[in-house]
Amino acid sequence: MKMNKLFLALLVSTAFVTVSCSKKASQTTGWKINDKKNGGFMANLNYKGQQTGPGLVFVEGGTFTMGRVEEDFYREWNNIPRRVTVSSFYMDESEVTNLDYREYLYWLERVFDIEYYPEIFTGALPDTLVWRDKLAYNEVYVENYLRHPAYNLYPVVGVNWVQAMRYASWRTDRVNEQILIDKGVLNHMPDQQDADHFNSEVYLYMQGEYTQQNKKGLKDVRHNSQFAGREGRPARIEDGILLPKYRLPTEAEWEYAAYGNIGNREFERLTDGNKFTWNSNSMRKSDGRSQGDMLGNFKRGRGDNMGLGGWLNDQADITMQVMFYPPNSYGLYDMEGNVAEWVMDVYRPLNFEDVSDFRAYRGNEFETWDSDYQGIGALEMLIEPQTDEDGNIRRLPGQLPVRDVTEEENLDRRNYQQADYRDYQDGDLESSIFYDSDDGPEEGPVMYGHGETTLIGDDVRVYKGASWKDRQYYVSPGTRRFLHQEQSTDYIGFRCAMDRLGMQSDLKRRKKPKQPKQKRFKPYRMSK
Repeated sequence: MKMNKLFLALLVSTAFVTVSCSKKASQTTGWKINDKKNGGFMANLNYKGQQTGPGLVFVEGGTFTMGRVEEDFYREWNNIPRRVTVSSFYMDESEVTNLDYREYLYWLERVFDIEYYPEIFTGALPDTLVWRDKLAYNEVYVENYLRHPAYNLYPVVGVNWVQAMRYASWRTDRVNEQILIDKGVLNHMPDQQDADHFNSEVYLYMQGEYTQQNKKGLKDVRHNSQFAGREGRPARIEDGILLPKYRLPTEAEWEYAAYGNIGNREFERLTDGNKFTWNSNSMRKSDGRSQGDMLGNFKRGRGDNMGLGGWLNDQADITMQVMFYPPNSYGLYDMEGNVAEWVMDVYRPLNFEDVSDFRAYRGNEFETWDSDYQGIGALEMLIEPQTDEDGNIRRLPGQLPVRDVTEEENLDRRNYQQADYRDYQDGDLESSIFYDSDDGPEEGPVMYGHGETTLIGDDVRVYKGASWKDRQYYVSPGTRRFLHQEQSTDYIGFRCAMDRLGMQSDLKRRKKPKQPKQKRFKPYRMSK
């Protein structure tokens, strides 16, 4: 009897929800939504969740212990274990390849006049001279690694942190542009030139000024809309069509994704956390024809980059084509080995003690639109690139000009007041020995003077993981190193990430996931 009553209550409530949804009326006012006769308030009531961007896989977030999981024999003490929570996000299945990056270079060369904006294209070029070694002959890589088809699917190197961030910004615009073309909102625009190119922020925040759209567009039922009388309107944030920004992952995100511990859990209990990125404490495959092969591309010892001729057990002398080695439980390839990878964070030895335990990150520089450009009505105002005090490009032509937030406009805020928090609690005046003293420097770095007394500074970024040059110690995701954001090497690459909006869980993963299968390449074996 009780079960019958419960079933009846569920049936009635389901019917009520169904009727309510079919009316598409506001639960606050009762007014119909998306109805031209009712004022025209618009909302996407059929949103089915975030689309997965090209090249990305979903990484369901959660809690984990960030930092050291084995002996810190270098005695750096810069990765003290700490429990943090990472929101769900998306991450590139593999590292950005030479082919990927050459597509970006081609677009820059095609769109921006090389004579008028030479610094844009040349500033994006990888430094191929990173391959040179004073006591080794590596000219073959200097001349061929970036452009020869033999290395198309090898991870790009010689790219510094600033270049990687600009690549991610460019990728955001190209992906969103293609989405709008597929939706019938935009025309193909093969003749984009200089500032007159598609930019996601300009498109969203200056609609009606610079949006090139075809006749179809999107339905518009709003009264007094600036697109009244037209056959369509541009997409808005409220439509949920455009994707969030591609970016570099934070250190916490990268480390969480690298462990791939989702394959070791039983319900909400982690049974056996990974030491490396794969579900094993061994560095070699343990079954099949490839038994004994290395699970990643790293250096096993002095003078041993790939094993013995006739049975090369990691198949690679330098880097290797992406997706050659097995993925981890998230389906991510080469999280350990091949190349180390840039992450967003500014380096500090004690980051793990200072950062928040939710979405941990050091490096915030808060910006807003430049008021001198807000409300402009002509594309010509965005033609010139925006540069900083040192002459470095801050925004490309066609991108929204920005400025740092000021303390004056944030006097009433409690969560932040200033723009730059890279040295917050570790390097700023309040955290130094000069606090409340007349002996401190009047300007410039208070604690860290990069290149003078230390290699640490506000422009020094973290990179994670082992590379083809590294020993086993760096295969552990908890290890971390740093380099100035404008420097590059022959062993650091990168991959992009993207925020997950809305629901954090993937209900399909309620079941314990199986280890993803290797996709593209099989290890080479000499014929019998």
